[in-house]
Amino acid sequence: MWYDKILLLFRNKELRNKFLIILGLFVVFRIAANVPIPGIGAENLRRFFDQNQVFGLLNIFSGGAMSNFSIVLMGLGPYITATIILQLLTMIFPALEKMYKEEGEAGRHKFNQYGRLLTIPLAAFEGYGMLTLFQRQGVISALPLPILLGSIITITAGAMFLMWLGEIISEQGMGNGISLLIFAGIVASLPVNIFQTFIVWDPSKIPSYILFFVSSLIIISGVVYITEARRNIPVSYAKRVRGNKMYGGASTYLPLNINPAGVIPIIFALSILLFPGMIAGFLGGIPGFVGSAATAIAGFFNDVWVNGVLYFALVILFTYFYTAVTFDPKAISENLQKMGGFVPGVRPGSSTAHFLKHILNRVLFTGAIFLGLIAVLPNIVAGTTGVTGFTFLIGGTSLLIIVSVVLETMRQVNAQLEMREYDTF
Repeated sequence: MWYDKILLLFRNKELRNKFLIILGLFVVFRIAANVPIPGIGAENLRRFFDQNQVFGLLNIFSGGAMSNFSIVLMGLGPYITATIILQLLTMIFPALEKMYKEEGEAGRHKFNQYGRLLTIPLAAFEGYGMLTLFQRQGVISALPLPILLGSIITITAGAMFLMWLGEIISEQGMGNGISLLIFAGIVASLPVNIFQTFIVWDPSKIPSYILFFVSSLIIISGVVYITEARRNIPVSYAKRVRGNKMYGGASTYLPLNINPAGVIPIIFALSILLFPGMIAGFLGGIPGFVGSAATAIAGFFNDVWVNGVLYFALVILFTYFYTAVTFDPKAISENLQKMGGFVPGVRPGSSTAHFLKHILNRVLFTGAIFLGLIAVLPNIVAGTTGVTGFTFLIGGTSLLIIVSVVLETMRQVNAQLEMREYDTF
C-alpha cells in the first residue's frame, strides 16, 4: 500500500535526508517568490493579473512571483525557453544534434551547459520586456535608468538561482528538479484559494461546487489515463549464432504514447497567443492609425470565444509539429534494422517507417484532440459552474504538469525504494 512506501521512505536515512533537502529547497523557493524587487511598488499588479487571463496563468506557474514582483519574477521560463530553442536548433545544425544524441553523457552535459549560458541573455531580455510592458500598461510607474538596470540584473540573477535550485533537486534522484519547482509554484496557490472560498462562501452555490469537483475528479482521472496510455507495436529480433551461443530471437514492444508531445504544445500555443497582445500593448499608446489598430487587435484577441477557438486550434497544430520534430519514424526504422529487429508482417526499411508513421498519425489525432480539450476546459467549466479559484484542477497546462510530475516522481521514488529495500519492498 501507499502508506507502506511512505514508511519505507522515512525509515531509510539516506532517502529521508534527500526528501528533507528537497522540502527545504521548496521553502527557499517560496521565500524567494515573496521577496519583492527593491524600488518597485506593486499595488496594481494583482489587479492586472486577475484581469488578464494569459498573464494570470503565467503567474500561477511562478507561484505568485509575478504578481508579487519578486526577485524570481520570470520563474523558470527563460531556462525552459533556452532548452526548447536548443532542441529546435538540433534540426538545423548537425554538430549540435550529434552532441545531443550521439556523444552520450558528456555530450548531454555540454548541451545542458549551452542551455544555462543561453538562459542569461534570455532572462535579461524577457525581464526588460516584462518591465516595459508593465510601464506601458500603467501597472508600475516609469523607472529611472539605475533602478531599471538593477531590476533587470535582479530578475536575471533570480532566474539563474531557480535553475540552480532545480539542478540540486534533480541530483537527489527523486524527480526532475525543474518540473518539481513548477509543480510547487502551481500548488502554492491552493491554500489561498481554499481560504478565499471560505470567506466568500455562498450556500446557494453548493450545487455548483459539487458539479465543479465531480468534474475535476473525472477530468483528472482522464488525464492520468491518457498520460499513461501507450500504443504498443510488437517488435521481434532475428536469431543470430555466434560460436556456440545464440543471440536474439526475443520479442518486445515499441511503445508510442497517446500524448507524445506532453505539455509543450500548450506552452507554444500560449506563447503565440500572448505575442499579439504584448505587441498591441507596446503600440497601443501611439496616437493615430497604429495605436487604433493595436487597440483593435488587442480587443480581438481578448475576446473569450476567439481566444478559446484559436487556443484549441494552435494546441492541435503544435502537437503535430512538435511530434514531427522529436519523433522520426525513418530513424527508428533504421535503428531497428541495424539491431536485427523488425515488426512482424512488415518489411524492414521504408515499409516499417511508413507503418510507424501511419500508426503515429492515428495515435496523435487522439492525443491532439485531448490536449486541445484540456487546454480550454478551465474556461468552459469555470463559466458553467461559476467556480474560478481552482481552475487548475480541471484542465490546462497546470493539470498536465501536476499529473506528469506526480507520476514521474512516484516512479523514481519507487526505483529508489526497490534499490535499497528490495526484500521488504
